[in-house]
Amino acid sequence: DLDALVGGEVGGLEFGKLPFGACEDPISELHLATTWPHLTAGTQRSFCCFYSDLDPIQAPQWSVRVRKADNPQCLLGDFLTEFFKLCRRKESTDEILGRSAFEEEGKEVADITHALSKLTEPAPVPIHKLSVTNMVHSAKKKIRKHRGVDESPLNNEVLNTILLFLFPDAADKLADGFESRTSASAGNNPPPENEDYNLFSQFKSAPSDSLTYKLALCLCMINFYHGGVKGVAHLWQEFVLEMRYRWENNYLILGLANGPPDLRCCLLHQKLQMLNCCIERKKARDEGKRGSVSDRSPGDAGRGAEHSGDNPEKEKEVGKSWESWSDSEEEFFECLSDTEDLKGNGQENGKKGGAKEGNKEPVNLKPEGRLHPHGKLTLLHPGEPLYIPITQEPAPMTEDLLEEQSEVLAKLGTSAEGAHLRARMQSACLLSDMESFKAANPGCCLEDFVRWYSPRDYIEEEVVDEKGNRVIKGELSARMKIPSNMWVEAWETAKPVPARRQKRLFDDTREAEKVLHYLAVQKPADLARHLLPCIIHAAVLKVKEEEALEDISSVKKIIKQIISHSSKVLRFPNPEDKKLEEIIAQIMSVEAIIARARSLKAKFGVEKCENEEEKEELQRFVNCLLDQPEVSVLGAGRGPAGSIIHKLFVNAQRVSAVPPLDEELRRPGSGEERRLSAGALSDFPPPTGREVILRTTVPRPAPYSKALPQRMYSVLTKEDFRLAGAFAADTTFF
Repeated sequence: DLDALVGGEVGGLEFGKLPFGACEDPISELHLATTWPHLTAGTQRSFCCFYSDLDPIQAPQWSVRVRKADNPQCLLGDFLTEFFKLCRRKESTDEILGRSAFEEEGKEVADITHALSKLTEPAPVPIHKLSVTNMVHSAKKKIRKHRGVDESPLNNEVLNTILLFLFPDAADKLADGFESRTSASAGNNPPPENEDYNLFSQFKSAPSDSLTYKLALCLCMINFYHGGVKGVAHLWQEFVLEMRYRWENNYLILGLANGPPDLRCCLLHQKLQMLNCCIERKKARDEGKRGSVSDRSPGDAGRGAEHSGDNPEKEKEVGKSWESWSDSEEEFFECLSDTEDLKGNGQENGKKGGAKEGNKEPVNLKPEGRLHPHGKLTLLHPGEPLYIPITQEPAPMTEDLLEEQSEVLAKLGTSAEGAHLRARMQSACLLSDMESFKAANPGCCLEDFVRWYSPRDYIEEEVVDEKGNRVIKGELSARMKIPSNMWVEAWETAKPVPARRQKRLFDDTREAEKVLHYLAVQKPADLARHLLPCIIHAAVLKVKEEEALEDISSVKKIIKQIISHSSKVLRFPNPEDKKLEEIIAQIMSVEAIIARARSLKAKFGVEKCENEEEKEELQRFVNCLLDQPEVSVLGAGRGPAGSIIHKLFVNAQRVSAVPPLDEELRRPGSGEERRLSAGALSDFPPPTGREVILRTTVPRPAPYSKALPQRMYSVLTKEDFRLAGAFAADTTFF
């Protein structure tokens, strides 16, 4: 029994880190073979079946075999296995925690996913009490009311620790709700450019410093140590409440990269990024509303904020248009006043200069929504500098939304009408950019827009004019001249409206509610499926980290195979369970190998050895034991490894000689006699088997035949006796 020889602790219970190591000794037995290769015929009686006076210590050759424990229990493998079992659960969060947790007493329903709908319902209470925040707080209180503290899968201490780990800016979160909170920026440090960090793109998981990655690790820990599937459902419920609170109060979510959803990540991470985009857009819009009604200097910067400070009518118009934003699904901005202004401008220009010709815009419109001059291009006809407009950012999309959009476009068919409708659906962003361009560049034409927006569609060539001068002449490309071209139709439809007064391309309110509903209806099994790539990603990083401490070449090769296999399996949605089990089994095998290496290093005292040469020799010996079935011991019993093996057997003999306490008390004789008897024990236990090989060279079958080698082998164990011979004969004359 070598279990007691491995000191220290394995694993670790810190949130955000996966545990690692064996819970039992992965090495069950150590087999020592002592060999005497050249014994003369006169000493053969010293090695008979029942007795031998040969001392193993004096054997000139030693070799060692290690018997590995069958399926040793390892923490990382157990974590992965238990989390994978969640993927097969069928229960919903309501079924696990009890549906009454979300039901109000009476007629009203406090379902958090429909909190916004209650704001529009008539109610006899003041409107300020119908905010989403109050709805969320009310629902949380009812959850705790229906499910007492003792019944909660997670106690408050564990829950608060996890929430503070996931949301470092939520330090003011209390057990009964949110009392106060400081607004925090969602800016993140630039991601490190290294191979390990970029594994998320291969595994389709999430960056290792992201909120999604941390959530996966916490759920894995909760599932194993704190309540299983009930604890997972409880934490997820709290997480969804936190997401809704942040949406309602414009608090950006830390731990998510800025920008649109990253399609290289898992769908859950994309959904959280989408929610963050919605919060960011809503926050910017709300700040714009507040800024438009406050005092603004002529030099104020911002999207669509370029206006002259000496025009009070214009100041009033801008303030009114920002205030006219609406969060309804059908109409986002009431443009009546701006439309009337535009009509007025158009009529006035018509009186002065007549109707506009072709696709040119009136020159006398007040430019709005300018970002900065292009620097190189000028308008073709007025000759004024071309300004790059402030445009709306395109609507961010997650992979499921892109798939839905593709299905809708595919259903339109291949007919001319379907193709035309498909083009119009895809040109919403183009139309918005054209309107912004017209507002920023009065008097512009389609050619000006194409030169900025799609330079390859404006072909320039050098020609000679009537006076013989070489000039540059340009025209639209062939595809832009096709009849019923969508660009021409969009340009004729577009009005000079700056981006800040356009209908929003991205309805953040609707998209945020869709994300929150998506999060709320996720079952623990769905959640586990979403986050399993993150857990496998974390497990691979963990084994790479642990392997770097041991430097085992065979493990490096296996890790590369795991990464390659995982990249192929996890790249596609809904991978097969069998393939996922294969990946988990590979990770478990790597953990077992590293655990065996550490067990052997502890037994042979590699780290404690002070002599550098002996330390290197012991390290090589341990590495050979991991890779080879049987390893020769340099120096036999007199070498560094042989001395340690001798001590291991001596310690094992002493442990086996000590009887249990009750048996010790019943044995006759004094304690001194028993100690003397124990001291007389041999350093090694009786051999489990004896092997004898007899070799000789004799002429057969006749004395004058050629002398040929003869061999006989015998093995004797407690349960077995075998004898085998190999005899050669000279057949030249026989």
